Amino acid sequence: MTQNLETRWIWLLLILYIAANSVFIYFEQFWFNLIPAVVILTLTALVSFEKIFWFIIFCTPLSLNLENLELGGIGMFVPTEPLLFFVMLLFIIRLFHQFDYDKKVLLHPITLAIIFNLIWLIITSLTSARPIVSFKFVVARMWFLVTFYFIAIQIFKEKDKIRPFLWLYIIPLTMVIIYTVTNHYFHDFDDKPAHFVMQPFFKDHTSYGAILVMYLPVLVYLLYFYQKPSMKFYSTILLVIFLIGVIFSYTRAAWLSLAASIALWAVYKLKIRFSYILGLVFVLGIMLAASWSQIMISLEKNRTESSSDFSKHIRSMSNVSSDASNLERINRWECAIKMFKEKPVFGWGPGTYMFEYAPFQHSKSMTIISTNLGTRGNAHSEYIGPLAESGVLGSISFILIIGMFFYYGSRVYHRLPTGQDKALILSIIVGFSTYVSHGFLNNYLDTDKASAPFWGFIAIVVAYDVYQKGSVKKVHAQ
Repeated sequence: MTQNLETRWIWLLLILYIAANSVFIYFEQFWFNLIPAVVILTLTALVSFEKIFWFIIFCTPLSLNLENLELGGIGMFVPTEPLLFFVMLLFIIRLFHQFDYDKKVLLHPITLAIIFNLIWLIITSLTSARPIVSFKFVVARMWFLVTFYFIAIQIFKEKDKIRPFLWLYIIPLTMVIIYTVTNHYFHDFDDKPAHFVMQPFFKDHTSYGAILVMYLPVLVYLLYFYQKPSMKFYSTILLVIFLIGVIFSYTRAAWLSLAASIALWAVYKLKIRFSYILGLVFVLGIMLAASWSQIMISLEKNRTESSSDFSKHIRSMSNVSSDASNLERINRWECAIKMFKEKPVFGWGPGTYMFEYAPFQHSKSMTIISTNLGTRGNAHSEYIGPLAESGVLGSISFILIIGMFFYYGSRVYHRLPTGQDKALILSIIVGFSTYVSHGFLNNYLDTDKASAPFWGFIAIVVAYDVYQKGSVKKVHAQ
């Protein structure tokens, strides 16, 4: 009897929904169609965040920016960001209702550094020149952190779930590479179309190249991990595809970051002491300062422009006299420094750089791609940008997160015995380092595509540090 009553209620609700939705459609209000999806997602999340987590990871490389699709100028990635916002709300409600999150993770130094950075972003949003923009930026940072860091760590308790996390990003990203290279083929692999052939999945070639390079060390690890010939074959094919993608991205910053990551890999494999590296950096810094004037004179003589000729494209990296891309980047940095000097403590507010930098441009520094409207992008640096937007503590707190990652990542790496786990952590450290070095020239952490691997890689290190402190069992590859 009870079961029949429940069935009748379900049918009644379905009929009411269909009737109501018909009315909404008649008045051209189509948002009511989303209710079944919301109900399904809510029920799924109440049972397990993990299933939604895997779905979001797979969708991230394929997500589309509505702003690029000219759908009302809405700057939102779909389907990922609505899902991330939804998961964040459920996560917060669950914390208030039943605080069962692992305190060992909450008290981990990396987590504390992340929370400190987030709190400072909230404070500087209160003093922001554009509070609505800043709070939107902070909310976006929060939904990235909730899913890609806090939920990810709990999933990575079982270390066998780390590889699915990597594969679920790599596979759809491979689809994007094939799509991009195919488009490039129809444009004769020229460097100019390289700026847009990855659209609508990536905004431009720089963000595309940055993400591809992050996963190259991971693919090398996967090639090493699998013992079956078939899996080694697939891993090799994917590695080749990613290398082709990186080459034809024509992203000079990505190439530089790859070179830097290889150097870091050599440091770990050769067991070079950190003190020696600091000493070398110190000596090189003195030599650089002593010969700075001569170096600038030499750089100004370089007039090699960006080109589809790879040798010329590489030489154009140091062209600070005529290459518009390089000069515009310097222009953005100069504006950020001027903005920082005017508001060194609280900055102009998170996410406000693109709206506020225009008045700080000097006519001599502007290029053919500059704009007085100040509407074309950000500060082109993960380190200088926060100086302008959230003051000195904004930049320091972000650098602290990175420093903590390398410290604890190295500690985990040296603690693990030689084997698969050690190789995994090294690939994560080296892959993460590509974004750290790329961050000197560009910044993409306001996007889902960069945030997923950036915070996800940090989550892997924290999960190993918290949950894998005992003896490490040998993992048998398949």
